[in-house]
Amino acid sequence: MTETIVPAREGRAVKVGRGQRIRITTPKGAQAADFFAYNAESLSEWLSANHTWVTTFCVKPREGDVFISRFRRPMLKFVKDGANGVHDMMIAACDQFRYEHFGFKGPHASCSENLCVAMRRLGHQVDVIPQPINFFTNTHVEADGRFVSPPNPVAPGAFVELEALMDLICVVSSCPFDLKVDGWTINADQGPSELIVTVA
Repeated sequence: MTETIVPAREGRAVKVGRGQRIRITTPKGAQAADFFAYNAESLSEWLSANHTWVTTFCVKPREGDVFISRFRRPMLKFVKDGANGVHDMMIAACDQFRYEHFGFKGPHASCSENLCVAMRRLGHQVDVIPQPINFFTNTHVEADGRFVSPPNPVAPGAFVELEALMDLICVVSSCPFDLKVDGWTINADQGPSELIVTVA
C-alpha cells in the first residue's frame, strides 16, 4: 500500500495497476478533488467524464458506475462512495483564464496546471486538459437550467474508492478555487486543504 499526500492547491500523480484500488480522502472535508486518469500504456487514452455520463445516464458519479475512456473502454469502477454522492462531472478543470474571468489579478494555482506539473514529474507532456471527475464537489442544476455550487456539505474524512480496470496513471488535484463568488462555493469557506491518496 502506498499513501500520497496532495498538499492544498497542488496535484500529484500515482500509478495504479489493474485490479488495484485507489482511495481519495478529504481529511478536513469539503475539499474538491479533480480526478484525471490515463491508460498507462497509451496516454492518448484518458478518462472521459462526458463519455461516462452518457453511458450511466447521470451527471453525477454513483457507487457501482464504470468510468470509461474517450475511446469508450472501461477504466475504473466506482466501488465505494463515502461522501454521500456529493460529486460532479460537469465542471471543467479550473485554469488561469477562469480566475481572470472572475476578476483575479496575477497568477493563480489551478487544477489544469496541477495536472500538467504532476504528469511532467513522471516525464509526460500533457497537451489536452481532459474533463475531470470532480469528487467532493457540490453542484446542482436549477429548474431554469442555471448551474450552481451551493455550500459544500462533505464531512471530514469522506472518501471515494475506485478499482482500476486497466493499468493507469491517475492524477488528483486539490482544487485551488478560493474566490468568493455568489452561488459558486466549490470548496469549504476556510479555503483549500490537503487530500490523501491511497493505492492498494
